[in-house]
Amino acid sequence: MQIVQEILFLLQKELLLEWRQKYAIGGILLYVVSTVFIVFMATLVIAPPVWNILFWIIVLFASVNAVAKSFVQENSNRQLYYYTLANPLAIICSKIIYNIVLLFLLTILTYGAMTIVAENPVKDATIFWAALFLGSIGFSITFTFISAIASKADNSATLMAILSFPLVIPILGTLMKISRSALALEQDTSLNQDFMVLGAIDLILFGLVIILFPFLWKD
Repeated sequence: MQIVQEILFLLQKELLLEWRQKYAIGGILLYVVSTVFIVFMATLVIAPPVWNILFWIIVLFASVNAVAKSFVQENSNRQLYYYTLANPLAIICSKIIYNIVLLFLLTILTYGAMTIVAENPVKDATIFWAALFLGSIGFSITFTFISAIASKADNSATLMAILSFPLVIPILGTLMKISRSALALEQDTSLNQDFMVLGAIDLILFGLVIILFPFLWKD
């Protein structure tokens, strides 16, 4: 129960820091809205297959920008302070949970912006929203852990981009396949299997993070 209390306390800390640094969230929102507007001005008419591709590209890059600050913004003195007080599993779990909520809200914003500037091509909302939620979990786990690794290096932003994109390719490919079914672009008879694969990827990533992060945190 102590680790649960630590996670809840650290979640409150994340919310407090985010509230004090409103410019970070504002910058992400501006990035999403401006990117969607530029896409609309460049294409005017967005076909459903193109809509699907553009949506996930915008979500991917917005997610990197949103989660990159998870550990990069923490200086060495603050990390040492956390090390003396909290369980490393509580630290990584609190950041993952916070980033899941943040990225899910970010995908909702992207979906809303894309719907405003272009016709909504989603035919099966249940499948699409389930893909958004599982995608937010996968992106959060991956980018949060990569942010922890990158924070140990000098050029953390470049290192995070190099390490993160190869890891999210399986997640992104599965998400685009599921969303094609939600947009009725293809009749996928293996939809349940795709969801199982996506869930399995999320569980494997989370298991690896739980195992590896305590060793990384001690460094």
